[in-house]
Amino acid sequence: MKINKTYEADFIGYLTNHQHILHKITLVYSGKGYDREDLYQEIVLQLWKSYPTFKGDAAFSTWMYRVALNTAITLTRRPRIIAGSERITEYPEFPDDASTLSEDLHTLYRAISMLNKIEKAIILLWLEERSYVEIADMIGIREKNVSVKLVRIRQKLGTIISKLQ
Repeated sequence: MKINKTYEADFIGYLTNHQHILHKITLVYSGKGYDREDLYQEIVLQLWKSYPTFKGDAAFSTWMYRVALNTAITLTRRPRIIAGSERITEYPEFPDDASTLSEDLHTLYRAISMLNKIEKAIILLWLEERSYVEIADMIGIREKNVSVKLVRIRQKLGTIISKLQ
């Protein structure tokens, strides 16, 4: 398949405008700096490979979340790349590039990183102010189940954050 410059430029533009999504996902799904870089590159590769399937029926950011989360969740089968696939016995520390976060956000993202892979996806989407319908569609669960899971996730985060402080 021959790629034209407009196609490539459109993809890069979308990626640039929504790269914050990738940073959030790699922050909570991966461990140290190199692992985050590997996950970021793998997500970008999967986005590029999947880009021809993007029809514009949903917002690019919605489609990007779906591909990025599926990639991160799938890679939890490779513990070398993704820290969340093992039980965490200590609280994770984030690399230097996360130091620009406020102390409260830093604590929140540390707590989120301790959730299981599906809980991470749900809470990240909720924090992005996605509707329950969108979250349910992206995760593959019923809308009512999103509500129940969010209540439990927020309780779990409260417990984790109190231990972190």
